[in-house]
Amino acid sequence: MTQVVQRHLFGPGPTNPYPEATEALARPLLGHLDPAFLALMDETCDRLREVWGTANARTLPLSATGSAGMEAAFVNTVHPGDVVVVAVNGLFGQRMCEVASRCGAEVVPVKHEWGSPVDPERVLAAHPSPAIVAAVHAETSTGVRSDIAALGAAVREAGDALLVVDAVTSIGGIELRADDWGIDVGYAGTQKCLGVAPGLAPFTINDRAFERRVERPQSWYLDLGLLGGYVGEAGGRPGARTYHHTAPVAMVGSLHAGLGRVLDEGLEQVWARHAAAGQALQDGLEAMDLELFAEKGSRLPELTAVRVPDGVDSAAVRRILLERYDIEIGAGVGDYAASVWRIGLMGPNARPDAVALVLGALAETLGR
Repeated sequence: MTQVVQRHLFGPGPTNPYPEATEALARPLLGHLDPAFLALMDETCDRLREVWGTANARTLPLSATGSAGMEAAFVNTVHPGDVVVVAVNGLFGQRMCEVASRCGAEVVPVKHEWGSPVDPERVLAAHPSPAIVAAVHAETSTGVRSDIAALGAAVREAGDALLVVDAVTSIGGIELRADDWGIDVGYAGTQKCLGVAPGLAPFTINDRAFERRVERPQSWYLDLGLLGGYVGEAGGRPGARTYHHTAPVAMVGSLHAGLGRVLDEGLEQVWARHAAAGQALQDGLEAMDLELFAEKGSRLPELTAVRVPDGVDSAAVRRILLERYDIEIGAGVGDYAASVWRIGLMGPNARPDAVALVLGALAETLGR
């Protein structure tokens, strides 16, 4: 058998899960239409509403990773020929453009320098009447946070466009208030600040967006109209269920437990814990004379991008950290693949001992 290795997952994701989320995976398996599982699914959706900051009935864990959440967001809302304005300040903004274009959209990318936050004024000036405006809240490729509250207010003031937001790296780690910020459609992932293994995409869509949805989207599996009948309340028929697909029941149970862990601690306390860990890491990196990549004032606490020093082999450092300390950190992406490291302190890893471990190991490795 392949040797099982315990890693410190300090990269851009996945993170080490909360113990409660891991323990839930070992519970007896239920059928996907078992009343006990359906009750657990309903409670999981309730807990997702809390972490999303929404009252949306159609809030559910899609049976796929965060990338499928992106796909679901566009395949259900983009009609052929719709103008979709996408704020691009990193890899995942670029990916939004790709997915929207495959749905038949006229994509208008608004390119920003990587490492800088989204500029709402530039985004709104890109087209007079888009059907959709899309942006990434926490850009995983660069470690930068954008002000979605300001963007949402600008979109509402400018017209009737839907706001689609990628919250994969932000949910459960930094402030997120979907209803207050005017987010119409949002998608996320379980494997980052929620502290659950990869496999589900927490998703939310409000009534306004659902009423304007594509009635028969090109993806049967991600058709929110069909999925609503399985989730129950999302279909407008509390207690009634229609079979759609075999849900990953063990993963839903794990998400339920992970969300319970987060909510028991308190969302604001969890945000504060991530903020403290991220600030300590960034202070420590700068004390080592390392340069942070993201613009000051817009840096994510849960994911820090740091420039690789001149003359240092990025891959060699990551290999030593993995082999000597069982620490995984991430490389950069695109043009920055060899010149940036990405260090994540997410979920249960957002704590002081993790900060000390990664700083000490990185300092020793660079000293070598």
